Amino acid sequence: MEQDEALQLAVAFLARSQRDDEPPLAIDEERLRASNGLLIVPYNSVQFLASRDAREQLLDCWPILVDLERGDVRFGTLDERHLWRNPSV
Repeated sequence: MEQDEALQLAVAFLARSQRDDEPPLAIDEERLRASNGLLIVPYNSVQFLASRDAREQLLDCWPILVDLERGDVRFGTLDERHLWRNPSV
């Protein structure tokens, strides 16, 4: 699967996952990367992404992970934190 297609899956997943009580969320395309067969798709509040002001950053935003082979999309888990903290090519 191409990264563009995987990104579109992540965008749709984030839109479906958005709760009414959350601020508007968007993909952080500046930090998007592929590692370990996954597209790692960080996201945050629209307000933070516009300003990059740390006071606006949401703290519990585990990235969306898209399996580039199968197209499976899900949020990352605590056990997988190493995938985006110490990525490999």
